[in-house]
Amino acid sequence: MRTRVKICGITRERDARQAVQAGADAIGFVFWSKSPRAITPARAAAIATSLPCFVTRVGVFVNASPAEVARVVRRARLDAIQLHGDENPRDYAACGAAVIKAVALEGRADVQRARALKPNVMVLVDVRDPKRRGGTGRRANWTLATPFARSRPILLAGGVGPATVAEAIRVVRPWGIDVSSGVEVRPGIKSAAKIRALFARVSRADKERQ
Repeated sequence: MRTRVKICGITRERDARQAVQAGADAIGFVFWSKSPRAITPARAAAIATSLPCFVTRVGVFVNASPAEVARVVRRARLDAIQLHGDENPRDYAACGAAVIKAVALEGRADVQRARALKPNVMVLVDVRDPKRRGGTGRRANWTLATPFARSRPILLAGGVGPATVAEAIRVVRPWGIDVSSGVEVRPGIKSAAKIRALFARVSRADKERQ
C-alpha cells in the first residue's frame, strides 16, 4: 500500500512545483484569513492551473458558508474541500467538490462522531486548536487514530514531518498524510530539502510495510 501525501498551506508556485516533483498527490490552499498561510482564490487559481491534472487541489475552509465555499471552488478550480471548523459536511455536498472533514480525536465521543460521518467524506485526524485551526505542529492522538484508521481510510495530520512520518505510517497506517508546518521554513514558505526528506522517508516506510 502506498501512503498518499498532501502538502498543505501552499502560497507559492515554486513550493507547489517542488512538492509535485517529489511525489505529492494533493496540494492544499488555505482560504481562512486568520491563517498565516492564507491565500486568495485568484492566487490559488494561478498555482492550481500550473499543476498536473493528476494532482488533487484542496481548499481549506473554516466555518465559511456553503455559498462562499462553492464560489471559491469554481474560482480556484478545486477538486476537494477540507472543512476545518465546526461545519456539518452535509451542508457542503452541493459545492462541486469532494469533502474532507477535519476531526480531533480526544475521547470516545469524538471517535463515535467521526465514525458517523458518511463514507463519501474523507476524515482528516488533527489536533483540536480553535485559534489556529491546523498547522500547529502538534501531534494528533495516535492512540485513538490507530484503531480508527483500521475502520475507514483517514488522512493523518498534526505533527507529521520528516522526523515523525515513518513512525506515523508504521503505527497508525493512515491512507494518507497531510503535512504543512513539518516541511516549512516559516508559515507558508516550504523547504525543498524538508519536502525531499519527507518523501524519501515515506517511500522507505511504505516498503517496510509490504
